[in-house]
Amino acid sequence: MTDPRLSDSSVFPDPVYKQTVLAPLFDGAKDHHVEGFRAIDRAHLVMLAETGILDAAQAGDIARALDSIDAEIEPSKLVYTGEVEDFFFLIEKELKQRVGPDLGGRLHTARSRNDIDHTLFKLGLRSRLNVLIGKALALHQALIAAAEREKSTLIVAYTHGQPAQPTTFGHYLSAMVEFVGRDIERLFEAYAIVDLSPMGAAAITTTGFPTDRALVAELLGFAAPLQNSYSCIAGVDYITATYSAIELMFLHLGRPIQDFQVWTSFEVGQIYVPNSLVQISSIMPQKRNPVPIEHLRHLASQTYGRAQAMLTVMHNTPFTDMNDSEGETQAMGYQAFDSAYRVLDLLAALVAQIRIDPARVAQNIRRSCITITELADSLVRREGLSFREGHEIAAAVAKAVVAMGGDLVSDGYAPFTQAFEKATGRASALDQATFAELVSPEYFVAVRTRYGGPAPEPLNAAIDGYKNQAAELAARHDNLLERQAKAARLLQERFDALKGKA
Repeated sequence: MTDPRLSDSSVFPDPVYKQTVLAPLFDGAKDHHVEGFRAIDRAHLVMLAETGILDAAQAGDIARALDSIDAEIEPSKLVYTGEVEDFFFLIEKELKQRVGPDLGGRLHTARSRNDIDHTLFKLGLRSRLNVLIGKALALHQALIAAAEREKSTLIVAYTHGQPAQPTTFGHYLSAMVEFVGRDIERLFEAYAIVDLSPMGAAAITTTGFPTDRALVAELLGFAAPLQNSYSCIAGVDYITATYSAIELMFLHLGRPIQDFQVWTSFEVGQIYVPNSLVQISSIMPQKRNPVPIEHLRHLASQTYGRAQAMLTVMHNTPFTDMNDSEGETQAMGYQAFDSAYRVLDLLAALVAQIRIDPARVAQNIRRSCITITELADSLVRREGLSFREGHEIAAAVAKAVVAMGGDLVSDGYAPFTQAFEKATGRASALDQATFAELVSPEYFVAVRTRYGGPAPEPLNAAIDGYKNQAAELAARHDNLLERQAKAARLLQERFDALKGKA
C-alpha cells in the first residue's frame, strides 16, 4: 500500500478548518490582542538589541518596520484569507516584506508562539483585572458610605426567610463591606499570579541565546518573570485563579441582591427604590417595578456561570501547552468580565440611592415581635433567671401578643406579668415603662455593644476600619497601575532609541 504521506497533495488550510477554527481565532486575536502583540514585539526586540543578539542596525531596521506596520495596517479591517496561519504569522509576513526574509525572521529569535500566547493572555487578563478591581473598589467604597449613612437606620433582619431580630441597615451593609473586601483580596491574589511574565520560556525549556527575561518582564510591566519555563507554558493557574476569584465574588454578591429583591416586595417593603431606578408596568398603573435588582441578580448569575465555565474548560486537561486554554477560551472568559463590570457599576449606584422605609420597618417589627430576645436576656440580667426560664416567659408573651394582633411595646406588659408569675411564682420587678423600653428596637440595638455588633460604638469602630482598608486597597491598585504606566513609558523610550540607531 502506498504511504499516504507520499501522495498527499492537499493544501493548507482545509476550507472547513479555515472556517471553523482559523478564521475565528484570527478574529479573536485582532479584536482582543493587537496591543499585546505590539508590546511583546517591541519588548522582545529591545531585549535582543540590548543583549547583543541583534546588532544596532538590525534592531533599528526592524523597529522602523514595526512602526510602518502599525501605521499602514488597521487590524479591525482585516479579513482572514488563509494565506497565513494566524495573526502572528501575518505580522511576521508583513515584517519580512519590509526588511527582507532574513532580517524579518530574526525578531522571532529565542521565542515561540507558546510563550507569546501565554504572555498575551496574561496581558489581556491583567488589563481586565485592572478595570474589575477598580470597579470592585468603587463598590466597596459605596457600601462603606452607605453603611455610615444608615448606621442608625433600623431594619428587620431575617433568618430562614422569617423576621428574626432588629438591626440597622448600616450593620447589614457592613457585612457586605467585609465580604467584598475579602473578595477584592482574592482578586489581588489572582493578580499576583497573572503578574508574572512567561516571555523567555520559548517553546518549553528557554533557549541557548543569552536572553534577559527580567528585562522583558520589566518592559511589559510585569512584577517579575515566572521562574520555571515549563510552568510558563503549562501552568494555567493564572486562568483558574482569576476565574475562581470572579466566581466567588459574584456568588457572594448574588446573596444580598436576592435579599434586596425580597425587601422591595410589597409584602416586606422595607427598602424603597427611587423613581430613577424603577420601571412601570405597561398595563398595571399601580406597579413600581425595581427591575434593576432583577438585572443585578441575573447578571451576577451570568458572571458566575461564565467564570465557572472557564474552570470547567481547564478541568482534566494535560499539563502542557494546549489549545484548550488559548484564544477562543480566553475570549469566552472575557464575557465574564463584561457582565461583572455591569453588576459592580449598577450595584454601587443602587446602594447609594436606596433608602429604608421606617414606617414599614416599624410595622413589620410590631407584627413579628422580633425584639422578644432582649426580654429574655434582660430577665436573666435583671431578675436572676436562667436563660431557659427567661426564654419560656418571652415565648409566652410573644405568642399572646401575636394572637391578639397587638404591639409588644404597648400590649405586651399584661401577658408578661402573667407569664412571669406563672413561671416563677412571684411578681416581676419590671414596671410597664421599663418593660416597654426593654422590648423596643432602639434598646435592642443599643445594648448590643460587643465587638461586631450594631450598637454605635462597635459599628463606628468597624466603619473606621473599613475606611482604612479601602484606602490600603486603593493604594495597592494605584501602585500596580503606576508601575505598568511607567513600564509603558520605558518601553516606548527604549524602542524609540532603537529607531534612531543606524
